[in-house]
Amino acid sequence: MPNLMPPVPGMANQTELELAVLRPGDSGQAVRIIQNRLADLGFHQGLVDGSYGSVTQKAVAAFQRVNGLNPTGLIDNMTLRALGYEVDNATPAPSSGGGISVDAAVKIFPDAPVNNIRSYLPIVVRSLAELRLDDPQMLLMALATIKAESAAFAPISEYQSAYNTAPGGRPYALYDFRKDLGNNATGDGDRYKGRGFIQLTGKNNYQTYSQRLGLGNLLVDRPDTANDPVIASRILAAFLKDKEGPIRSALAAGDWATARKSVNGGSHGLDQFKLAFQKGASLMGYT
Repeated sequence: MPNLMPPVPGMANQTELELAVLRPGDSGQAVRIIQNRLADLGFHQGLVDGSYGSVTQKAVAAFQRVNGLNPTGLIDNMTLRALGYEVDNATPAPSSGGGISVDAAVKIFPDAPVNNIRSYLPIVVRSLAELRLDDPQMLLMALATIKAESAAFAPISEYQSAYNTAPGGRPYALYDFRKDLGNNATGDGDRYKGRGFIQLTGKNNYQTYSQRLGLGNLLVDRPDTANDPVIASRILAAFLKDKEGPIRSALAAGDWATARKSVNGGSHGLDQFKLAFQKGASLMGYT
């Protein structure tokens, strides 16, 4: 049976599991870990009791449906990978030739913990592949974007800065009542601050991408979910897909500023973005 290693921070258990398929009637720690994971993602509303009953089966089926999998309600290897687990001998995500190794990614992200890259890179690549964005150009765009937003190669929340918080003011209050962000209440700035690999910001974006990913109102009701590595990867891919045309045109013209602006609306992190793209292109032999 394959080893299942839950690499995602914040899970209830970080030990290895011996697990191929879980199904109704099963029980134990493996079931409990899956229940915790589904609960974190907003799918499991029942008790986290280690018992694979009808509530857990329905939660698994709902998760599978949202992620384009056959909604059997059974935990198979494809479902495990969609949940963010590494499964030995797993079939790699489809690729159009734009793959990049962990060793190469480490050179692009020299300050990032290697475990972050090892855990999250396959999830990012899979999300890009699902939207046919795993060619070298768009893969490098995704990695360069992550570099500009999170040098640690992990989904993060936006830091306080002069852009979002006035001196001595309430955190992120400068984002409150920002019509361009869709924020319309006191506290919306903090609630819908930037999160994830791409720093999704503003109530409008949280609502748009929650619907786009088939998550209902999950991101609006539970904004911190945007930092879940699987969801953060899917948001990154979906956002890049929406901007694909302008991004490809800008990159083809060597217009780094426009490519970067297509994602974050400005030039923040432009130097890191450019360096990461060029380093990755050199490592991948992409010109």
